[in-house]
Formats: sequence, structure tokens, C-alpha cells
Amino acid sequence: MLINYGCEIAISVTEATPVICLLDVHPQYRARIVSESPFRTEPRIPVLPHYDSFGNYCQRLTAPTGELRVSLDGIFRANGFPDPIVQEAREIPVERLPDETIAFLAGSRYCETDRMSQVAWDYFGAHAPGWARAQAVCDFVHNHLTFGYQHARATRTALDAFDERIGVCRDFAHLMIALCRCLNLPARYVNGYLGDIGVPADPAPMDFSAWVEVYLEGGWYTFDPRHNQRRIGRIVVARGRDATDVPLINSFGPHTLKTFRVWTQEVAAPQMQAC
Repeated sequence: MLINYGCEIAISVTEATPVICLLDVHPQYRARIVSESPFRTEPRIPVLPHYDSFGNYCQRLTAPTGELRVSLDGIFRANGFPDPIVQEAREIPVERLPDETIAFLAGSRYCETDRMSQVAWDYFGAHAPGWARAQAVCDFVHNHLTFGYQHARATRTALDAFDERIGVCRDFAHLMIALCRCLNLPARYVNGYLGDIGVPADPAPMDFSAWVEVYLEGGWYTFDPRHNQRRIGRIVVARGRDATDVPLINSFGPHTLKTFRVWTQEVAAPQMQAC
């Protein structure tokens, strides 16, 4: 399956401002890129790529005074299958977890494990450990929160979402992550491109999506509390402890968002030749 992905984002600043962008395909999946236009800026300015501490591919630049537009476009080869279901995947005791997963058990900016531990064990302590428990958390978050773009708030934490029962995809992800970590299930935040492939088209303008990966026997597995559905064609951009680690645009000074367009759609092979 071939997927055309890309974005165009414009911001304005009142003085030269350092910016880091996390918009490109994650290094783990770059071998699946069939074609890709270079990361572009208007006006043309120097861009320095680097990898952050989580292994994400970042673009570092300084936005000049006025408006800056960044864009990219590419074709990605996906396997065409929905997210796997591995019901036999077992939990791994904390003392046997790989070292690199331990950071994803601790609390973080938006995932207050210290304040949600009792809630997690009250709700899910009796569930069978492993895949069944992770899926139970996903089911709960999906049903507990009401999605709406009008509910977006940059400061909402997992506990806030639990209490308010509203949010956008990042809030669904934060609540599931916090509950999983309280249950000693390593969980990390993922954002990326996710088009309406194999599901009814969403009439709302396309956006980047956020979901969760939980570590069980065999590795990291995808769970999506916002949709609670195994989806086709996810393109991972970045992973971190929560949204703090993987902002799409991180400016070291105030900026105003002027344009925000995202596209993710399946394309046929002949169309690929024209891209």
C-alpha cells in the first residue's frame, strides 16, 4: 500500500526565534519511504537535522522575523494490514523489563502516576494481566472521554482528562499512558500521520494523530484509545514519554500559528510516478 503523506505549517514571530520541528517520518521507518521532497522552508533558511534523546528525527532552525512556512511531502509504503492483535502477549515483571523501557514506567509532565495509581488498581487490578489488561484500559479511556476539537487545551493532564471526561487524541493517549504505567505496564506516547484508510472518512480537517505503545512480551504494541480500532497505514513521526517530548513545532519564544495543513491518503502506483 502506498500512502501520500505531508504537511504545510506556517507560523509568525516578532523577532528571530529558534525552532525545532518534529514532522518527518521516524528513523525506524525511513526505509519505507518511496519518494520524498526535501524539508522546505519559506523563506529559505539553514536547517540542521539531528536526533533527540528518544531517537526522533528533528529539524533545527531559526525562524526570521515575520512568517515562516515549513512543508514536506512524500510517498510511504505501508504493509496494508491493521495494527496487530496479540492476545497471548504477557506482561513482563518489572525486574525483568529491558533497561530502555523503565523510563516509560515513571510519571511525566502530563501523566501523573502518583495521583492516579489508586484509580488504576481500583479499575483494572482484577483484570487478567497482559494484553487483556492493556486492552481493558484502552476500552475504558475510549468510553470515558468524549472527543471534540473544541475541547483542546494545552495544559490538560491525564488526571484532568479523567475528571473532565473530555479531550482530543493527546488527552486520550495521556490518560491511557498514565493508567498503564500505574499498572507497571511501560507505555509511551506516539504521534504521526493517520489517514482514513479502511474506515469512513472523517469530515473534519485532517490533523496529526496521537496514540499509545505498550510494552508486553514480544515488544511494543499499538493501542489507540481515541479510535479504539485497529487501523491501517499509521506513519510514526515521533515517540516520547508524553506530548512534552514530541511537539510538532517547539519554538523558544512566542509564535502565532497561521497555517496548518496535513494530508495522508492512499495512492495508486501510477499516481506515485507523478509525485
